[in-house]
Amino acid sequence: MAAGASLGEAEAGGGAGTALAVFGVRIAAAACAFVAQVLMARLMGGEEYGIFATVWVWTALLGHASTWGLSQAACRFLPTYRAQGAAGPERGFLAFGAVFSLAAATLLAGLGAALLWLRPGLVAGPYAGPLLVAALVLPLFALQDFCEGVARGRHWTLLAVVPPYLLRQGLIMGMMLAAIGFGAPAEAAVAVACTLAATALSLALQAATVMRRLRAERSASRARYPWRDWVRAALPMALIDLAGSGFNFVDVLVLGFLLPPAEVGAYFAATRLLQFVVFVQYAASSVTAQRFAGAQARDDRAGLEALVRRWSRLTLLATLATGLAVVAAGPLLLGLFGPDFREALPLLALLVAGHGLAAAFGPAEDLLTMLGSERACAAVTVGLLVAAVILTLALVPLLGLTGAALAASLATAGRGGALALLARRRLGLLTPAFAR
Repeated sequence: MAAGASLGEAEAGGGAGTALAVFGVRIAAAACAFVAQVLMARLMGGEEYGIFATVWVWTALLGHASTWGLSQAACRFLPTYRAQGAAGPERGFLAFGAVFSLAAATLLAGLGAALLWLRPGLVAGPYAGPLLVAALVLPLFALQDFCEGVARGRHWTLLAVVPPYLLRQGLIMGMMLAAIGFGAPAEAAVAVACTLAATALSLALQAATVMRRLRAERSASRARYPWRDWVRAALPMALIDLAGSGFNFVDVLVLGFLLPPAEVGAYFAATRLLQFVVFVQYAASSVTAQRFAGAQARDDRAGLEALVRRWSRLTLLATLATGLAVVAAGPLLLGLFGPDFREALPLLALLVAGHGLAAAFGPAEDLLTMLGSERACAAVTVGLLVAAVILTLALVPLLGLTGAALAASLATAGRGGALALLARRRLGLLTPAFAR
């Protein structure tokens, strides 16, 4: 037990530097995204910016969902196959996941574009053009999401996060400025077109690097395709990922149906600042999820417990520190979007509080998905998402934007607590940072 604990503590300590690097990348990416959002809000105005925000949320949500959980499953299967020396299934998973993700997203994008083309009145007129361009983004987004999962599963953590979150954001900003400089109208469709080009370039670089590294390690083993095992594990993960994205976006999506675009844009600006807080959890998960799977494959229970204990506390402390800093800088940062955006500061404070409470419950979701309890995790997450939608629909008519922020905060914190309880019952692991 002591040896296992020492191994777990060593892995936790060694991963801290990687997590810090990932967090630095995501902070830099958030800074690029923030500057890009400020520029777009200033250039396009509240209404066009609100349209772009809504379209981008739908693109991100459907793009993540189009991998059908295979991006998340890569963090489980690839470390397991490496620990077991199973090169054949590893090669098969890589090929199957890439082809499936691209095909599923292309089919979904094609169906959506055809529906918009055949039923032009299905969505409001200003949304139609941006949505058609977003249909081209969707397959590229899904394939990049799978590449990110592969890189994470092979512990190439910086390769996983730099292209989609730093390079892509920087390219969007640069291309939008160039497009406006060459006389393009400052409209949502132009912003989505810039997103298309930026996604294509960043994906090309990431995919080429991943393939070069994989080829350098390629063995003579024949690819094997136990796809039923992959799908059985990936589908619940897809539900979890879709529901998790829903927790991040449900407030914006509901507001898009209930309130004018200008108000949605103000709320979306607050959620952009919230990303600085969310990135703490992402950085921790990028380092630890695959390590949980590896420890399980080695039957290293003591090491696993040490990882959970160390990282739950580190993540909570980092989340609280980042959240307080974001709220303190909120008036200045929101004011960059425009004078009226400062009114979103109370919304930002509510959203940050919800994520702080969720962080206190530890990495329960990663443990459940990496250690074989993904179905139970999916059931709980989907159920809580339905509750979050109902709560948002109930509070927005009563409290407006404040109701959306309150509902999102309560749903996020409740999800953290419910999954922590499930991890204790299913896996016998205490995930909360304050647990002894």
